Amino acid sequence: MALDFSGKSAVVTGGANGIGLAAAQALAAGGARVWIFDLERERPAEAGGALGGDGCVVDVTDRDSVEAALERSGAPDIVVANAGAGAEAELNETSPDLWERTLAVNLTGIFHTVQAAAARMKPRGGGAIVLTASTNSYDGEPRLIAYNASKAGVLGILHTAANELGPFGIRVNAVCPGLIRTRLTQRHFDNPRVLRDYFRHIPLGRGGEAAEVGAAIAFLASDLASYITGAALLVDGGQMAGKFGTWDESSAEFSGGRWRLSVR
Repeated sequence: MALDFSGKSAVVTGGANGIGLAAAQALAAGGARVWIFDLERERPAEAGGALGGDGCVVDVTDRDSVEAALERSGAPDIVVANAGAGAEAELNETSPDLWERTLAVNLTGIFHTVQAAAARMKPRGGGAIVLTASTNSYDGEPRLIAYNASKAGVLGILHTAANELGPFGIRVNAVCPGLIRTRLTQRHFDNPRVLRDYFRHIPLGRGGEAAEVGAAIAFLASDLASYITGAALLVDGGQMAGKFGTWDESSAEFSGGRWRLSVR
C-alpha cells in the first residue's frame, strides 16, 4: 500500500543529506510539501527545492532559529526531528566542549523542535512527529559516551512527548538506526576489515542504506501507523536481537561488503 501524504506539510531537520534527506524524499514521494531545516552550509533551500518544497537555514541548538523557521513554514502536519552530530573520543578524553556540543544538537535540539512544533500542531488537533534515535540509545559502544548519552535521552523525550501529546491527537515515535551508510559513516563502509567484524553481529549480514531508514520514518509518519505512538523502531538488520554474533567462517564468507552463507 502506497503512503499518501497529499495535502500535508512536513518539516525535516537535518534534512539536506543522509537519513534526513532520505526521509524528506520518501515524504515528498508520497505527496507531502517538505520543508528542510538545516545549517547554511548544507543549502537547505536548494535541497528542499529539488523535492518541490522549500528550506530554511536553522540551527536546532538555537530556539529562536527553530521558532523563526516554523513561523515561515507554518504549522506542520509531520515533523522529523533528525538533526544530529557525533564525534569519537575515549571517556577520559571527552572534553566538556564535545560533551556539551553533542548534547546541544542531539538532545536539546530535539527538545526545541518537538516543543516548538507541538505548540503549533495542538490547535490543528493532530499530527505525527518522528525522532531519530539510535541503537546507541541502548548500548554503550566505546568512544561515544556523549553520543550514547544524547541518544538515550532522546528516548526519554519520546516517551514523555507521546504521553503528553497523545490526547491532542499527536503521535510521537522514533527510529533507532544501526550502522547506516551516510556521508559521516562512509569511511567505515570503505574499510572491509572493519565491516567484516562489525557485520558479524548483524543477522542480515550488512549495513543499512539511508533510504531504508527513510522508509521507516515515512511509515511512522503515515496513517498506516495511526495506532502507533511512543514506539522506538529498530532499523538495524537485527543487530540488537543478537548477543554472540550470527556469522562465522564455518558456514559463511565475507565478500562484497557483507556476510553470506557459504554454498556447500
